[in-house]
Amino acid sequence: MYWFILLFAGLMEVGFTFCLGKTKTATGSELAWWWVGFVCALALSMCLMAKAAEKLPIGTVYPVWTGIGAVGAVIVGIVFFHEPATFWRILFITTLILSIIGLKVMG
Repeated sequence: MYWFILLFAGLMEVGFTFCLGKTKTATGSELAWWWVGFVCALALSMCLMAKAAEKLPIGTVYPVWTGIGAVGAVIVGIVFFHEPATFWRILFITTLILSIIGLKVMG
C-alpha cells in the first residue's frame, strides 16, 4: 500500500514539473491556472511522500520519489516540450531507473 502511495507521490512530482514547464509560455488567466496546478500537485506530492515515509525507510522513500520525478520530468520534457532525446540522456535515465529498482529489491 505504501509503495503505491509513494508511486503516486512521484507522479504528482511529475505533475508539478509539467505545470511549471507550462508556465513558461502561458499568459493571463491560463498562467494563473498552471500555477494553481503546480501548487496543488506540489502539496499533494509532499503529503503523500510524508505518508509513505511513515512505514517505508526514508533512505528509500526520498531517492525513489526524486527518481520518479526525475525520470518523469525527462519524459515530459521530451514528449511535451520537445527537448532532445539524446543517447546520453536515455542512458543515464535508464541507469537511474535501474538504481530505483535496485533500492526496491534490496529494501
